[in-house]
Amino acid sequence: MLKKLKARWKVNSINLVLIIATFALGGSLCGYTGRKILLLTGLENEALWIVLYLLLITLLWPVCVLLISLPLGQFAFFKKYILKIRRRISPLAAVKGADLGEKKNNNDQVTQIAIFASGAGSNAEKIIQTCPGFLHNEKKTEEGTALKKYTVALIVCNKPGAGVLKIADNAGIPTLLIDKDRFFNGDSYVAELQKHKIEFIVLAGFLWKIPEPLIQAFPKKIINIHPALLPKFGGLGMYGHKVHEAVIAAKETESGISIHYVDELYDHGALIFQAKCPVDFRDTAETLAQKIHLLEHAHYPKVIAGILQNGC
Repeated sequence: MLKKLKARWKVNSINLVLIIATFALGGSLCGYTGRKILLLTGLENEALWIVLYLLLITLLWPVCVLLISLPLGQFAFFKKYILKIRRRISPLAAVKGADLGEKKNNNDQVTQIAIFASGAGSNAEKIIQTCPGFLHNEKKTEEGTALKKYTVALIVCNKPGAGVLKIADNAGIPTLLIDKDRFFNGDSYVAELQKHKIEFIVLAGFLWKIPEPLIQAFPKKIINIHPALLPKFGGLGMYGHKVHEAVIAAKETESGISIHYVDELYDHGALIFQAKCPVDFRDTAETLAQKIHLLEHAHYPKVIAGILQNGC
């Protein structure tokens, strides 16, 4: 239970204890304050007293918890926690939900995508930044047809401390921290993805091979970006700086990115898009990585949008 809470809230053991203590002390302060206020009213009607008490503690709880969180150093966590609750129960959220339901009935469904990442998440961040335009604006193509809408509904990560988790947290996107044994020997988290209504998967610096059950559950709906011009410099062990070092060692005059569908083999699925950049004699793995990152950030979100417009 505690391990699940640590993973869900992305905190260490000390902060988890302080968060639980804040919940307990804040709840006690809320109950005590609510009773004191009601005693001042002199109400004798038990039913009315209970109704007002429930209303009072609902209103007081955020204030009491935030007050307790200050000396315990958990104010930032609880501020974000309360804002999330507020968004979920606000009338505006309900209206948006009803609106979305109506759109679905009109075959205008928002495509839910999941991003799988293992590291800092710069590509994931760029992809996330492109989505709001499709969700909130009625954009149209030159022919006048409305663009299909999509959103990043889930970030999936295999490393507890990865930077992409912070990016997801800042964007208010749910995260799923996955276990190696369940991923490769269990259900590959297909049930979790279905729970989030995921329809399309984007790999953005995800270092594990995608298992067959996941590929079968999402046929031609999983794409990956590789930091080289496939079929060269791909396969097992070819990721990150290892790719750039291999390119330089081979004295290649150009490198680039390859976006492709994912199949059962590393870096093997059908190519969707490639972009190139020059490699000169002064390049190191670090400088070449910078060139590749520019290509990734410029092209990956656009390619994803293009695929989703044509039907994923």
